[in-house]
Amino acid sequence: MNKNEKMSFLKGKGAAIGIVVCFMAVLAVVGTYTVGNYKKDMKEQMAKAEKEAEQFTEDNTKETTTDEILLPEVEETDENEQESREDVSDTTGTEEGVQQTGSAASNLWFSEESVLTWPASGAVINGYSMDETVFFQTLEQYQYNPAMIIAGEAGETINASAAGTVTAIEESAQTGLTVTLDMGNGYSAVYGQLKDVQVKTGDYVAAGSAIGSLNEPTKYYSVEGTNLYFQVLKDGEPVDPMNFME
Repeated sequence: MNKNEKMSFLKGKGAAIGIVVCFMAVLAVVGTYTVGNYKKDMKEQMAKAEKEAEQFTEDNTKETTTDEILLPEVEETDENEQESREDVSDTTGTEEGVQQTGSAASNLWFSEESVLTWPASGAVINGYSMDETVFFQTLEQYQYNPAMIIAGEAGETINASAAGTVTAIEESAQTGLTVTLDMGNGYSAVYGQLKDVQVKTGDYVAAGSAIGSLNEPTKYYSVEGTNLYFQVLKDGEPVDPMNFME
């Protein structure tokens, strides 16, 4: 290879290298631009996602708060309905001295110093006796007596010995149709062997007001004759009615 040919070869090789270098520079610039745009897009997408997450959290918080505000309104409605039902139960009954449970019943109070009026007209046939047995003529045997058996006439009106609220009206083989009045402070009065009862469960009965009429005796008291079974309870346990009679 002569000198001129050698020089031409070197010039051609240099030009090729220059072209390669330029091409690589262009690729670097394009790559840098592309990476920059990619990072910019990524930042924008992340910022948008964070904003959407914050908005979602705020919406959920608002919904929870609304539910909490609505709850008291429902409770208030229930209380109003309850008050309406209580107002209905406070109406007056048809019989004088007898009314459905209301303010008068809430003031009931009976104590050891309270006094009971006689509920029937006759004498005491068998008195209260839980310390020793007493003789029952019809049964022809001695038994403890948790009540007071008072003689009376069939059909006579039996009045409440003290004010009370009717808690039970029951039929018993021993005491027949029986009415129980809550007199307050744990005291109750039981009236047995009745008919034509003029009260119903839940009624407030004033002292001296009619409860019913005296019926014929049950088979447990056929020999003793017509009588009222009268019992006084304190916290469910029998006590002597005579301790309270006027």
